[in-house]
Amino acid sequence: MTSAAQTPGAFTAEDGTIAVIVLAHNEEDRIATCLASLPRGTEGIAIHVVVNGSSDSTAQIARNQAGVTVHEYVEGGKARSWNRIMLDTPGVDADAYVFVDGDAQLLPGSVVALARTLRETGANGAAGLPVNGRKAATYRREILEGDGLFGDLYALSGSFVARLRASGIRMPEDLIGDDSLIGALAKTDLGPDANWRDERVAPCAGAEFLCEPIRLRPSDLKAQAGRLRNYSLRHFQNRIITSLMQGDGPTALPRQMASLYPEYLPRFRPRLDPLAWWFDRQALRTMHQRMDRASAA
Repeated sequence: MTSAAQTPGAFTAEDGTIAVIVLAHNEEDRIATCLASLPRGTEGIAIHVVVNGSSDSTAQIARNQAGVTVHEYVEGGKARSWNRIMLDTPGVDADAYVFVDGDAQLLPGSVVALARTLRETGANGAAGLPVNGRKAATYRREILEGDGLFGDLYALSGSFVARLRASGIRMPEDLIGDDSLIGALAKTDLGPDANWRDERVAPCAGAEFLCEPIRLRPSDLKAQAGRLRNYSLRHFQNRIITSLMQGDGPTALPRQMASLYPEYLPRFRPRLDPLAWWFDRQALRTMHQRMDRASAA
């Protein structure tokens, strides 16, 4: 049976097998909408919902949906959960892997479009495009011009994932986000930055998603402030990763980013951008606290 959500670009045997990996943390308000937009019940497409460190009913809501397999981890952290489902869980195998954030809603045909883009281009990764949001037009243009991928919707080829699994490379467990590093690994083919080729991640115009809009409710504003703090932390972590990738490459990635904070923190200062300065200060304070806890342990 094929879901109505997948009518455009209907799945065929030529598309190979597809594993859809939904990463969700405290998404009880959006997870049902997300899952309803996926091609559940389509032979050849497996839906895996990874619930990490949630304190709400995300996992229970997902279990009540037909055609999905739920993996629930007590410990939070998107990168940690990505490692677990992709590198440590037997039986999650496919010709293409499509990654979806638990608060995203896919437009019809997106899953198959990503798998076909991988097959037709031979790329390691394929990038979906945002439809809504204040900066959607900017992000779409950047992705279409070859500038990385968006964590809400992207895909990796089965051959690339097989090489990643064989390499022993893992994402640091305390990494904020996954898309920047995954995009870099795909573009360098698991090597250092000297191996970088933009065409190894192909933009996919047929794969689009809707993000949850930000409203003016106190809970939404609080969540947005938390996201901005994480964006600042991610900014500094990405500077460390860039340094590693320019040297030995991904084999130098640590198990914990915090293990490298003593070396890099003395070089970091808040950006002068007034929109980032306050959150950068908070991020640097958090990094110092984590470094101090690690030293005391």
